[in-house]
Amino acid sequence: MSDWNQQIIEEFRSHGGHVGGQFEGAPLLLLHHVGRRSGTERLAPVMYQAVDDGWAVFASKAGAPDNPDWYHNLLANPEVSIELGDGERIETVPVRARDLPATERDPVWETQKERYPGFADYERKTSRTIPVVLLERRPA
Repeated sequence: MSDWNQQIIEEFRSHGGHVGGQFEGAPLLLLHHVGRRSGTERLAPVMYQAVDDGWAVFASKAGAPDNPDWYHNLLANPEVSIELGDGERIETVPVRARDLPATERDPVWETQKERYPGFADYERKTSRTIPVVLLERRPA
């Protein structure tokens, strides 16, 4: 894990889910996932959008030509967990990841680009369709 990610994770956990810097004020969660080849638990801070009873996350990788590793890991092992904060405490929530088909993805993606124009920049930088994954609560 990069030092940059580790700093965000530590700040997230020590401030009840809030961080500063480029993510200040943005909805952020910590995504626990399992490496599809290694079987090792991984942790990634990602922005999300609340959608009904779940959380949409965006495999933008800042507009890189390929999807982030966590996306491939979710496809291989969709039963994961997330950490969410309310500013005071952190809650760990078991979730199931579901890659959204275009009919569900497109309205969520458009909303994300409106709220956070950086995502539109990522879309312009790449020729791939940026996947949107819905994390749906599952029984503990």
